[in-house]
Amino acid sequence: MSEPDHTAVRVALWRALHVLADPPPHALVDEIGLRLADPGPDWRSRPDMDLDFTQRFRAGIALRSRFVEDLVRERGVSQYVLLGAGLDTFAQREPELGVRVFEIDQPGTQEWKRERLAALGLPAPHRFVPVDFESGDQWPERLAANGFELAKPAVVASTGVSMYLTREANAATLRALAGFAPGTVVAMTFQMPEEYLDGPDRAARAAAMKGAKAAGTPFVSFFAPDEMLDLARECGFAEVQHVSAVELNKRYLSGRSDGLETAGEEFLVATVS
Repeated sequence: MSEPDHTAVRVALWRALHVLADPPPHALVDEIGLRLADPGPDWRSRPDMDLDFTQRFRAGIALRSRFVEDLVRERGVSQYVLLGAGLDTFAQREPELGVRVFEIDQPGTQEWKRERLAALGLPAPHRFVPVDFESGDQWPERLAANGFELAKPAVVASTGVSMYLTREANAATLRALAGFAPGTVVAMTFQMPEEYLDGPDRAARAAAMKGAKAAGTPFVSFFAPDEMLDLARECGFAEVQHVSAVELNKRYLSGRSDGLETAGEEFLVATVS
């Protein structure tokens, strides 16, 4: 059996931890990912599941999924594309929306996820689009070959990906997406340079970078908000917006007494005109 990506498993467990450890109301309710990951009975004793250490990370993971899923609902599109989908479970949690979900990820992770969904008897109404990014696979072509309708708008999510890619690779992704149908909305998270961060976010960033480097996937790209907006414009988008972590906290976590906040990921929202 194939092995899942370790980062994808950790993200799924943090989403579950948000529901299990943080008091309601929850920004996102997803425990299906925990069933997929099947981490064993002692998973919460893992060092990367420590409640204090992971507070800002699990908040960020929950908020970024909630924000993109709200975009899918608000825009009323019929197609939703996830770049680097991992163990995302939108297709299992929201089948009644009737949205066609396309998950793009590494072949090994997708094969493992297929097997886990089948073993759990969970529906798989979405399309898996296996792409080996390192080999230069042309993912828009693979997407179309798997039933994506290029003439219809979509919401495209790229969360937790941009920091692992070079500026040139991020630009290539944006240029490809700028050629999608008018009305397509791209929601891409990005990490800001250290000088933009406050004390808690700097500490969280340092911990995240240490873990990423140890896993062989170091952070290589950081963008100031204006720099990210300019890059999107250079790549063909006329309508661009920065949605800050501060705004996400206000939108989804205001009024809480536990101090839960996201770890500082920002959003680029770019619309094809």
